[in-house]
Amino acid sequence: MTERETWATRAGFLVAAIGSAVGLGNLWQFPFKTAGNGGAAFVAFYLIAVLLIGFPAMLAEFVMGRRTHRNAVDAFTELGHRQWRVLGALAVVTGFWILSYYNVVGGWVLRYIVGSAQGAYFGAPAEYFGAVSAGPEAIAAQLVFLVIVVGIVALGIEDGIEKATKVMVPSIVVLMLLLAAWALTLSGAGEGYAYFLTPSLDAMVDNAGTAIPFAVGQAFFTLSLGMAIMITYSSYIGEDDNLLVDGGTVVVVNTLIGILAGLVVFPILFANGIDPALDGGASALFIAVASGFAGLPLGEVIGVVFFGVVALAALSSAISLMEVTVAWANDNFGIPRPQLAVGIGVGLFVLGLPSAWDVSLLTWFDNIAYSLLLPLSVLLLVLFVGWVLADDAVAELRKGAGGLESLGPVWLWGLRLVVPLLVLATLGLGVYELFLAPEPTFFAPF
Repeated sequence: MTERETWATRAGFLVAAIGSAVGLGNLWQFPFKTAGNGGAAFVAFYLIAVLLIGFPAMLAEFVMGRRTHRNAVDAFTELGHRQWRVLGALAVVTGFWILSYYNVVGGWVLRYIVGSAQGAYFGAPAEYFGAVSAGPEAIAAQLVFLVIVVGIVALGIEDGIEKATKVMVPSIVVLMLLLAAWALTLSGAGEGYAYFLTPSLDAMVDNAGTAIPFAVGQAFFTLSLGMAIMITYSSYIGEDDNLLVDGGTVVVVNTLIGILAGLVVFPILFANGIDPALDGGASALFIAVASGFAGLPLGEVIGVVFFGVVALAALSSAISLMEVTVAWANDNFGIPRPQLAVGIGVGLFVLGLPSAWDVSLLTWFDNIAYSLLLPLSVLLLVLFVGWVLADDAVAELRKGAGGLESLGPVWLWGLRLVVPLLVLATLGLGVYELFLAPEPTFFAPF
């Protein structure tokens, strides 16, 4: 086993964890999950889910990583529960599965940066998306995005991931603030804000059945939970880090970025008379928002900035997803990191080919991840930490916690009771939609 790297600084860990959480889940999915599930009602449910589920589950992954200083698979052996290694393997496979099609979407983003500068999609946004989202062009763009990700991960924790995310994350925050300030000047800003930020009690009641499970799923998708990322990243930190403060920082910044995304997207849509309840899915960000840029002054410039932010967010998350698999291989085999990154990149490219060739297959990959793999992985992890690791987990959380040690038992019982029930409901809905609904999504592409 090769010697493990560590973060150079605590700030390096924080920006990397934030960078992992702040990704396409915030900028690609969050606004349109909101639009399809009751507008501000969904936002309210999402914020509750982040507090009650996302934060406790993130702390569970932090505890696992720091206590063992091992990858997500070998962490269970280190804890004396080798029979649970299958759970770590599930989390690693989930991250690998997601990254295979995530790279394809990252390739789309790169194409849209160029297309924005040229105004290429302004005349026919839907047709442009159709031309670049599938087939040989999408495969080429996927490869370019993946090469960038492999290059960063190959450089290592301190010289690659930490240095890259220290540039990416502040850039994302600054650019999103500038875009939100610009969106405030649009004629549809007031309507967009009302739709996004003013929840109706009636809408919350009417949409509760579908919005709550989707909000729960969105919470752990945007916080990078269930993919072994936070176990992996926290395995490189020291004993004196305050996990409660670090976890809270990641959750707050990630949530603010998601809110900022809505403050940018919805004014653009309302300013151009675009229905915010437009079907979501893989194409939503690239057709609806792109249509909005076409009708705005300096649309080319705004488009380049917006998709530039999306590209930074996509990269910061993609490198964390790849690091999960690299960390496992690096802990178990005497293969240098650069060769591991390249080899894993080849595997990701091959698995991503169906998603790059056909958008319906990308949606299929996403549905399986969102409805089955992620909730199952999160559910099993919180059950393990809450009921098997139990008091040892509380002891680990209390290390470096300052005056917050008393929160340990509260966190543990939330992890034992509240989080599993809500995640189980999400998993049940996902299984129903995949296999049991009148038109099951699992069989849709076939």
